[in-house]
Amino acid sequence: MAAAPAAAGSGAGRGRRAAATVAAWGGCGGRPRPGNILLQLRQGQLTGRGLVRAVQFTETFLTERDKQSKWSGIPQLLLKLYASSHLHSDFIECQNILKEISPLLSMEAMAFVTEERKLTQETTYPNTYIFDLFGGVDLLVEILMRPTISIRGQKLKISDEMSKDCLSILYNTCVCTEGVTKRLAEKNDFVIFLFTLMTSKKTFLQTATLIEDILGVKKEMIRLDEVPNLSSLVSNFDQQQLANFCRILAVTISEMDTGNDDKHTLLAKNAQQKKSLSLGPSAAEINQAALLSIPGFVERLCKLATRKVSESTGTASFLQELEEWYTWLDNALVLDALMRVANEESEHNQGASEENGLPHTSTRTQLPQSMKIMHEIMYKLEVLYVLCVLLMGRQRNQVHRMIAEFKLIPGLNNLFDKLIWRKHSASALVLHGHNQNCDCSPDITLKIQFLRLLQSFSDHHENKYLLLNNQELNELSAISLKANIPEVEAVLNTDRSLVCDGKRGLLTRLLQVMKKEPAESSFRFWQARAVESFLRGTTSYADQMFLLKRGLLEHILYCIVDSECKSRDVLQSYFDLLGELMKFNVDAFKRFNKYINTDAKFQVFLKQINSSLVDSNMLVRCVTLSLDRFENQVDMKVAEVLSECRLLAYISQVPTQMSFLFRLINIIHVQTLTQENVSCLNTSLVILMLARRKERLPLYLRLLQRMEHSKKYPGFLLNNFHNLLRFWQQHYLHKDKDSTCLENSSCISFSYWKETVSILLNPDRQSPSALVSYIEEPYMDIDRDFTEE
Repeated sequence: MAAAPAAAGSGAGRGRRAAATVAAWGGCGGRPRPGNILLQLRQGQLTGRGLVRAVQFTETFLTERDKQSKWSGIPQLLLKLYASSHLHSDFIECQNILKEISPLLSMEAMAFVTEERKLTQETTYPNTYIFDLFGGVDLLVEILMRPTISIRGQKLKISDEMSKDCLSILYNTCVCTEGVTKRLAEKNDFVIFLFTLMTSKKTFLQTATLIEDILGVKKEMIRLDEVPNLSSLVSNFDQQQLANFCRILAVTISEMDTGNDDKHTLLAKNAQQKKSLSLGPSAAEINQAALLSIPGFVERLCKLATRKVSESTGTASFLQELEEWYTWLDNALVLDALMRVANEESEHNQGASEENGLPHTSTRTQLPQSMKIMHEIMYKLEVLYVLCVLLMGRQRNQVHRMIAEFKLIPGLNNLFDKLIWRKHSASALVLHGHNQNCDCSPDITLKIQFLRLLQSFSDHHENKYLLLNNQELNELSAISLKANIPEVEAVLNTDRSLVCDGKRGLLTRLLQVMKKEPAESSFRFWQARAVESFLRGTTSYADQMFLLKRGLLEHILYCIVDSECKSRDVLQSYFDLLGELMKFNVDAFKRFNKYINTDAKFQVFLKQINSSLVDSNMLVRCVTLSLDRFENQVDMKVAEVLSECRLLAYISQVPTQMSFLFRLINIIHVQTLTQENVSCLNTSLVILMLARRKERLPLYLRLLQRMEHSKKYPGFLLNNFHNLLRFWQQHYLHKDKDSTCLENSSCISFSYWKETVSILLNPDRQSPSALVSYIEEPYMDIDRDFTEE
């Protein structure tokens, strides 16, 4: 009796399959309609109804249709694969079928990612497309996840070799067929399961590569705390696996970027922060915390980042890994380039051996040094990226302590000349489709990642002095002693056992390569940012003099004036650095005047400043603050600089200050404020705060009003400024905002900032220091709602 329903069900299933087959052929007795089957399969894939898998067709029908459509027998193979992959199967036949399918897809994928696209162009429906359309992707996901199913208390097992074949086929399909990666990304349980496959060395690289691609398109960030036994998984990785795992971590610990410019406005960021406060920590923050809780994780990253090429994996294991890489197309292109370098060096060595009568050693047994170096570079750039993100996260102080303890900085200092900033050889490796100057090449990417790490490490943190060696720290102490000023407390507290060793510290090495950098180099921006971060925070005379003595100011002025730099990014970074270098420093202004020693040079300098105030406003702010301090000092040296320096004389003129103030307010609006241009608002406030100190605030506001009228737009500037200051209060008076940056950059207490803004926003039209007193009633527009939900 029990068998009857099963038989009926089976018969009904055959009936449905036959009906579907007839429908696909365009009705009983009709001729097959070209593309009709594929169209229905595609529709079924989108809706989940109707034709979705090869198993819904008969083998006879698929064989007959394949003769016309040239599907390479893939639907029939999928039909066999389905039949041989049931729960009680031993999977031997299943693996044999996968071995037949794999080459049909791998050659196509190889052609797809190279310039040899003839195969995919000649075929209307590529093999990978057919494989996916007939349900191959979903079937492989089911097969891979069989170990999650238990039968009578025992979990099913599949071999590592079979897992590798499944992963290979899935990856090749993702490469060639649009939408497959996104569909896999939607299967959260599958994505989490993939992490468990990394426990095996045999399937690690294939799994990691597929996960990286999936996470790259996943709309919602995966949470690492949902990965089973994450701590054990990561702790059991060898150093080679950990370095590759960092490629995945790069996606999981970085905040997701919307890619929409207006979402980078401060209005949008503030709205997002309010939303985040109610939702709790983001997935990226949770993932960072999960990684930092793994014992020894940061220490192992530091060892990877600082190990020398000679300490990396041996030739045999490295060659084995490269051979595995060859099956993974994003790395195969790199491998091609590596092998080209290897062949060049091998031919060179062979020629030398023949001339000397020496036996030739095979490349397989003697790996070229250039390949070892490139291998290490590709590892290090991933590791440095992860460390950099952790340094900028919520646990920044914890990461800082660990990085210092595990001697990351002295380790990088030892690698600087031979690996990080090594000289390019004639056969320097570049990625497929790129050139040596492309920012995507491993050499260049490593340099940029290294500079970003230094910037994050130094920014507003006392550990920045680890970038120096013992002699350089002594030099800082001597500078303070000679100037008769207290030594910087952070210098005194620096653990001398953790600083750089050798003749030069990392900061000095960076300055040396910075001064040699070609004018058009993209590194200039990152170099200037890294050095500027060392100066950020409370102004230190000793730090400034340390850099001034090494010719930094003259180098910056040469780049701005003599090379007439055109890059806006580089100019901005150089102006910011120059401002920090000169702020409150009389010696710096003397050096400036000595270099800019003609009116012609000074006019070029002013032209660069005035060409974009968004880029140069931090320098304008620093010079304005310095002028104010110098004017209140009684000192012959200061008086001499005030009387001779062209820049100070220029900034001291009220028309100059009013011109800067007018333009700074005019180029920004609440809706367009970003982290980059909000400095214009703060610089305009600095000018007005200093005017308030001298009881000249009403004069400056009156002059702004006159400038408005002269432009025939009464009220447009002051209304805008009123809205900007209202936003300033919302932005900077929020409880989670750190006001110390404003205090440190200006040496003006934050309370004075708040008071000045409140005075300017006073609604009393009788107040001589209130903005509303200078906006005529017909032009008043100060209550505009600029909130962004």
